[in-house]
Amino acid sequence: MENTPSHLPPDDDAQGVVDQQRSIQQQQDSKDAVKSEKDGGAESKKPPVQAGLSPQPEPPLPAQHLEKPGLEADMQMQPRFMAEGYKGSGKLEGLTALVTGGDSGIGRAVAVLFAREGADVAIFYLNEHADAEETKRCIEAEGRRCVLMAGDVKDADFCRKVVEKTVKELGKLDILVNNAAFQAHADSLEDITEVRFDETLRTNVCGYFHMAKAALPHLQRGSCIINTGSVTGLEGSAKLLDYSATKGAIHAFTKSLAKNLLDRGIRVNAVAPGPVWTPLNLADKDAVSIQKFGAASDMKRPAQPEELSPAYVFLASPVCASYITGIVLPVTGSVGA
Repeated sequence: MENTPSHLPPDDDAQGVVDQQRSIQQQQDSKDAVKSEKDGGAESKKPPVQAGLSPQPEPPLPAQHLEKPGLEADMQMQPRFMAEGYKGSGKLEGLTALVTGGDSGIGRAVAVLFAREGADVAIFYLNEHADAEETKRCIEAEGRRCVLMAGDVKDADFCRKVVEKTVKELGKLDILVNNAAFQAHADSLEDITEVRFDETLRTNVCGYFHMAKAALPHLQRGSCIINTGSVTGLEGSAKLLDYSATKGAIHAFTKSLAKNLLDRGIRVNAVAPGPVWTPLNLADKDAVSIQKFGAASDMKRPAQPEELSPAYVFLASPVCASYITGIVLPVTGSVGA
């Protein structure tokens, strides 16, 4: 059985997407460079909150900026995704999942826990091959099968090919996790070009739509779709205007699709993360501001991916969430998100 990545469209097409995303980010970086660094005000004297079994990294975080789309392998402080204290119990035994943006960050953490719970996992990503191979290695170390496919979620035809290959290689499809995203900050609405808005909207919203539509013919009663939303879709964000709009759209899409598929016994839910230590954010923020990333949350630190992934397991598992559909589950590190 072939487990090598399927490069359709070709790598040079994916490189075109990468070049466009990098161009958008470089334009914003140039704007940032001409501004003086301003302190955000007096920092609270209260320490970051640790509520887990072991302490997670706290600000100040390593000062680093990545080129888009951002490789997890290049991060100075590697995200924690293995959730070593999490013991699998067969919650997803015999199921098959497809995770977009599963090469790194939240997607990688979700894929690993899905495998630990007994699922085979297909990973759909842009062109971060080194990260995807590491995710595959971790999935196979859990004793499950993994298929890698590289391409652009904006391409509806390729989304169909990804689903078809998943079913061909892994036998079926039970769980779709829409997670791939594009993010670029902007100080004002005037800074958001048509190209930037189109890239954000088509990646974050159209990509979810294409994948759900492609997956639906293969989903059976008891299957589910989980979308990655954001706290920015709940509360808005002054410097992520287009990104926040797409995440709000994802939340509405989640609830609407849940109603649409209710009679078919297919559940649709979303997770709305707060700040999470992933390549997506290091590929957007400058090296100085990333040091304070997550400090504005009530817990005064960012989450690690392993603090998000159990929420996806919960929503995916028919033994945990068979009576839950159409919700947006906030995992934000803040009260009342």
